[in-house]
Amino acid sequence: MAERDRPHIVVPMPPTPEPFTIPSTGGGGDKPGYTGSRFRHGKRLAQELEAALAPPIDDGEHEGAYVTFVSSPELELAIESLDVQKSGDQPELVAVREIHTPSGTIVEATVFIPDGKKGYFQRKLDAYVQSASDDKAKNAKFVDGIQNIKRATIRQLWTDPDEMFPVDPATTHWWEVWLRKRDGNERERMTRFSEALGLRTSSHYLGFGDRTVVLLQASADQLAQVFESIDDIAELRRPHEIASFLPELYASEQREWVDDLRCRVETASLDAPVVCILDRGVQASHPLLSHSLDVGDLHAADSSWSHDPVIWHHGTELAGLALYGDVHTAIIDTHAVRLGHRLESVKILPDRGSNDPDLYGAVTARAIDQPEITARDRSRVFMLAVTATTERPDGSTSRIGTESGKPTSWSASIDALAYGRAINDATPKFMYLDRDEPRTPRLFVVSTGNIRDVRAEDDHLDRSDAEAIEDPAQAWNALTVGAYSEHDDMVGSPAEFNGYVPIARRGELSPSSRTSVSFESTRWPFKPEVVASGGNYARTPSGDETDTPPNLAVLTTRFQQFGQGFFTTTRDTSAATAQVAALAADIYAAYPQLRPETVRALVVHSAQWTDAMEERFDPKASKSHLVNMLRRYGMGVPNLERALYSATDALTLISEASLHPYERVGTSNDGKTREMNLHELPWPVEQLRDLGGEIVDLRVTLSYFIEPNPSSRGWTGRYIYPSHGLRFAMKRPEDNFDAFRQRNNTRARRDGEKPLKLDTEKGWLFGSDQQKAPGSLHTDIWRGTAEDLASKGGMLVYPVGGWWKNRHLMDQSDQGVDYSLVVSIESPNIDVDLWTPVYQKVRAVTEIIV
Repeated sequence: MAERDRPHIVVPMPPTPEPFTIPSTGGGGDKPGYTGSRFRHGKRLAQELEAALAPPIDDGEHEGAYVTFVSSPELELAIESLDVQKSGDQPELVAVREIHTPSGTIVEATVFIPDGKKGYFQRKLDAYVQSASDDKAKNAKFVDGIQNIKRATIRQLWTDPDEMFPVDPATTHWWEVWLRKRDGNERERMTRFSEALGLRTSSHYLGFGDRTVVLLQASADQLAQVFESIDDIAELRRPHEIASFLPELYASEQREWVDDLRCRVETASLDAPVVCILDRGVQASHPLLSHSLDVGDLHAADSSWSHDPVIWHHGTELAGLALYGDVHTAIIDTHAVRLGHRLESVKILPDRGSNDPDLYGAVTARAIDQPEITARDRSRVFMLAVTATTERPDGSTSRIGTESGKPTSWSASIDALAYGRAINDATPKFMYLDRDEPRTPRLFVVSTGNIRDVRAEDDHLDRSDAEAIEDPAQAWNALTVGAYSEHDDMVGSPAEFNGYVPIARRGELSPSSRTSVSFESTRWPFKPEVVASGGNYARTPSGDETDTPPNLAVLTTRFQQFGQGFFTTTRDTSAATAQVAALAADIYAAYPQLRPETVRALVVHSAQWTDAMEERFDPKASKSHLVNMLRRYGMGVPNLERALYSATDALTLISEASLHPYERVGTSNDGKTREMNLHELPWPVEQLRDLGGEIVDLRVTLSYFIEPNPSSRGWTGRYIYPSHGLRFAMKRPEDNFDAFRQRNNTRARRDGEKPLKLDTEKGWLFGSDQQKAPGSLHTDIWRGTAEDLASKGGMLVYPVGGWWKNRHLMDQSDQGVDYSLVVSIESPNIDVDLWTPVYQKVRAVTEIIV
């Protein structure tokens, strides 16, 4: 391989938009139909609905009723038919939950029905009964799938796993309460009724979209009283609590190493990009940090907190890695260390005592608002290596990870902030993520969270596959980071670790790293996207316990107190996240005009699997196995040189563009796809043809940010989590551009014309299923002959479903959505200049940043 000393080429030519309709892929097979008496079924449901709508004895301040529609295990519930998308006071779907039974999955959908609309569903049932026959009935799609109807309780509004619902109705717990948007007075009513019952609420509220979220401390019985008094509650969830480690030399000896490094450091300018560390504070006076962390860049989410750390060391340890990337290399090197970025710190947790229960989405929004007010125009990478525990019904906490990838108020807040939502804190103690203000996209780098009880008897890879990433690492727009083990020998370990055996082999996943292997791959994105060095664990000589020898850890800066040294070691996914954040900030420094979506893409695009990981990515393995490996390792270990530079035989193209995903269909609330973009990339056609049958590699990464829909109303149709989705398709060697367009776009076809059907294209590692999987980052690798690649220089980026499509009042398609496309070609075996001919094609209109 040639030296990477060429800048990536930012493609100046915009793509060509054209009207777009995604081709139909055919039906999914016959679904079971209703087999009973529709007449009796409809009559029974009408009676149940009437009973559910009957007013309670103590009607409180009710202006309607909560009614739950329960599905049959055999038939699908028509969820969207339960939500009337018309102006005015209409029935509103507030919560959907799934219950797994031996007979199958039952869906409970709860609807708030205003008093003036109680006849809406009754009329549908009456029409069903009156037209009922063995083979058809009016409203059959809606009514057939309903097994029964009942008045809702707080249990029907619980959208977290059923087993997490508090067992004892009299025991006090914290609840995450989601309020539906009515008249703007929801928060006041909630507070008033809570105070009347002597109940405590969190200090801050969080608002986004049509929901407001607050924490409430109450027993299930007390919460039921609140529910029976007001019509504002839409959904209940479990709360999350946030969990709060040379070093052998004397401080005087360490000082020599510190002074040497300080003499070699060339600091970044004051207007350089920054890594903003969201943690427990950073000690700005540390001699290896002070030159890159001004006192004015220290902040706290709560004005009553000190900006400096008091007893917690975590933030200071991360700061060394977030600034230098690799502290060990910086120390032992003899050359100048040129820093491309600086640091900021926001304390998001208190120094002493337990954190007052609060909404961490609101805390995070309040935290990032501080540095943005101080220095709004800085390029900034927000680094969050703090994850949440889950409170169990018995009051204990367990780090069980996120429930199958499901969003929370915290992860959804990070998605909204990354998408660019403005922070509106005009109302005291209420953080509203405002979608009416111009967008300012943000880059978040988040840790997967750690397995805290690494056990000697476990197969550590099986354990990591079973332990899901922790909240908020499931955020779609975040760059989520896991950890791998860079060392697997005990050379240089302290004497007390003689006989210890490292658990993970060199280059394997760290024993503490979590994954998304357990997630439902058809619903939630792969996480982590990348991994970085996070240390290793070792078994004791007896083989029944584990420990953390310092030689298997990561060197970093130490919190200074009591004359202790300047260095310590740290480990796990926090250390890995800090290193990736440093790399992202250095990309901003090299390419200051790039969008956050592009920086994220370049980090992932630069990653490679270690030898230990690559052994598990056998191209001949099943696609499901490869996807599981992707959900374990992501795309591997990112590399700064690959992220910043091309080579003559390793060309990287960057295209930043936007498209308008949806448009209305007449006066309907529903929409349809609007346009796609055709990218005719500058391609080294002649050079690739000259290589003939030589094997070359192609890599594609598509990155964009979605606006979240965090309320749990089924995660399908208009309640799907992302506002929009984008996917890519690449021209096949046997296609011309017209055939390529027609194959992927119905509106590109002439009347009656249909392109020739082709078999699945070979060469892609993950293939079309993973390319089209959920998420806001899609990546794949193609390997084939250079001759074939010469004819693949065309790409499409096109929209797929999102909640904007069917909620026209909230659809912002007219503003366009941004995306970033990174495409690279590498010739690993033959020395050939691919970069220069492409540069010559675009240099007249492209600004190449050195």
